[in-house]
Amino acid sequence: MELLHWDVIVSYLPLYRDAMFLTLRIGWAGIFAAVGLGFMCALIRHFRVPILQNIVGIYIELFRNTPLLVQLFFLYFGLPKIGLEIPAEPCGVLGLALLGGAYMAETFRSGLEAIEPIQMESALSLGMTRQQAVLHVILPQAVSISVPAFVANVIFLLKETSVFSAISLMDLMFTAKDLIGLYYKTLECLTLLVVFYLIILLPVSALGSFLERRLRYAGFGD
Repeated sequence: MELLHWDVIVSYLPLYRDAMFLTLRIGWAGIFAAVGLGFMCALIRHFRVPILQNIVGIYIELFRNTPLLVQLFFLYFGLPKIGLEIPAEPCGVLGLALLGGAYMAETFRSGLEAIEPIQMESALSLGMTRQQAVLHVILPQAVSISVPAFVANVIFLLKETSVFSAISLMDLMFTAKDLIGLYYKTLECLTLLVVFYLIILLPVSALGSFLERRLRYAGFGD
């Protein structure tokens, strides 16, 4: 007895391919926005910007301690009740950016706080301005230290895209559930789901390992 129906798998491939491209488009858009947001929040908290550091702290605790699914429901179903309607795809990007920004902020902040204060003092004693010291001395080291946690966050956020089906986005999870409901080819659908997520995530993991090794050999993060 044939375990998998390969003709079924082949016929489903175009649907999964399209779903993967949607997942990647929304996922990477959200991740890039999360990196920018997280980096800005990390700087605000690290340098203790008055008032803003309290606002950023509340944001981080709120979004790190609530599931992405709840956040998406609030954005997609809750905001229209007050007249603010966001289409599904931008809603997915926004939700992932807000969740990811909270995690990225703590990742970058931990990298910044790992740098000894003597580094800044030494840079200032050599005649650098504070801005030059941050840009050329502190940030390169902090970013290199943050690489492992940064890559883990990227993989985490890409996996979190699996909940986008809850707001009717035709991502990989939505496609798998839809095909299972229509044709009951559960094993084939789930096999394709696993394979396509591996296609998305394994290159990211490999690239992260490569960057970590290169930075270690270059002397950063020691």
